[in-house]
This record gives sequence, C-alpha cells and structure tokens, in this order.
Amino acid sequence: MRSFPGPALAIVDQLRTEAEADPPRAIAFQGSPGANSHRAAREARPDALPLPCFSFEDALEAVKDGRAGQAIIPIENSQHGRVADIHFLLPESGLTIVGEYFMPIHHALMGIGKGPFEVAYSHPQALGQSRLFLRERGIVPLSHADTAGAAAFVSEKGDPKLAAIAPAIAAELYNLDIAETNVEDSHDNMTRFVILANDAAAQPVSPDKQAITTFVFEVKNIPAALYKAMGGFATNGVNMTKLESYQKGASFSATMFYADIIGAPGNPAVDRALEECAFYSKELRILGTYEQARARG
Repeated sequence: MRSFPGPALAIVDQLRTEAEADPPRAIAFQGSPGANSHRAAREARPDALPLPCFSFEDALEAVKDGRAGQAIIPIENSQHGRVADIHFLLPESGLTIVGEYFMPIHHALMGIGKGPFEVAYSHPQALGQSRLFLRERGIVPLSHADTAGAAAFVSEKGDPKLAAIAPAIAAELYNLDIAETNVEDSHDNMTRFVILANDAAAQPVSPDKQAITTFVFEVKNIPAALYKAMGGFATNGVNMTKLESYQKGASFSATMFYADIIGAPGNPAVDRALEECAFYSKELRILGTYEQARARG
C-alpha cells in the first residue's frame, strides 16, 4: 500500500482511514486516487467508500480479508481488449461477480507546463488506447502501474519533459497542467468493470431483469470437445456473448475458456446448456450471475 508515488500518499491515507471506519461500505480498486477505477467505483457505487490498492491482487485481497465489502476491477476495453492477467486473478480469488459497470474512458495529456514532451507515462491499457496520438507527436510511451499514479509520478519528478496520460481529475489532484484532452484514439472508448464480493453478498437477479452468467471451463482432451461443449448453448437457445481462451500454466497443453452467457442457472435452458458443457469439460466453475448493465447485440 506504500508503493504509491509521494504526491498520492496523503490522499491514499485519507481514503484508507475512511474505509477502515466502515469496511462493509468500502469498495477496493486498483490505482492511485483519480484513476479510472476510482471514478468507476464512485459512479457504480455512489454510497461506497473507495479504497485505493496498488495492484489488482491487493484489491481482491482487501475483500477476502474483510477490509472491503466489494472490489471493482476493469476486465476489458472496447479499444484495447482484455485487461492483462484478470482472467487468471478472478477464478483464483474465490470471489463472486455481483455486478458489472460500463464507463466511457477519456484520457488527458498532462505535465509540468504544456510541453513539448519527450515521454508519457501511463498504465499499458491507456498507452495502448492512445498509441496513434503518441506516435504522431513523437512521444515515447512508458508503462506505469496506473494512470493517476503516472500523474502523481510526473508531479513528483517535476521534469517538464515528462507527461502522463490520465483522467483529467488527476491533473487537479496532483497540480499538473492539461496539454490536451480526449487523447484516446477512439472517442467511443469504453471499459467494462466487474464488481466482486464474497459469495454471501451475491443476490438473485430480479425476474424482470436480464441476467449475465460468467464462468470458466477447461474442455477434455478429446476430438471436437470444444465444439460439443458449445453445442448445448446453441441447441438450447442460450446466447453466449463472450468466449475467450487463455493458457493455464506454462505447458501450453491446458487451455481455459472464459465465457459470458445471457441467463441464469435455474432456467431450464441454461441448466441444460451448462450440464452439456460440463460433460465435455474437465472443470467448469461459475464466477457469478448478476444483472446485465448494458444490452448485448
């Protein structure tokens, strides 16, 4: 928790003290104050107490050890794809997905003065989302743990040749000047966040609301196993809105799949589809069923 840049520490300590006073209301997020995840926590859970954590693992651990009631984690971006490592962290956390939140992402270029800048620090996701902008200006992208942390780092260094790509609020928090706004390459840039809690906090989705079920599975090592595992969703009319593969371990012999479907266990069609998928799988684990925040398709 003390790995934040110096200018962020006072704000981190203040937010941590407030969260410690009422842990069930705390919502953990990865990044320094002013990061996109901080903004998402405030928007998705306006009554919660944001708790900044240095890494995704720290945010999940805060929920597991009772320092926070929930955590909010970015899982994918419309422009830059999957957030690194999150598919490994979610299943291993033992937590349950209890909600999702979609947030438009807009970045600003900021520094000591308004440039010209030689390098720009930010989270790899933000750098990827602003890749063309940086290339056109000859600014070298350098990775940092999070967007707002990059702003705090630039503020601490005090070098006018250094810049950060971060939410505009970070410039205000860390006394930086905004050189340009909306520097993301695509202005429909959107990030999907998931909200996690202990299983006891999961609530059934209201019958009049559409549900999303997220699960991971590993198919058996037999011919056409994935094809057969997927067949049950087609024959039962269950819409699969997301399917991604990732390697389990370093052997490259075990592939895991991460999937979202529309519907909830208890629905006969969903139950039949999941049962057929499980038949052709070594492992199938449901990570959560929660209300759909944005219509698919």
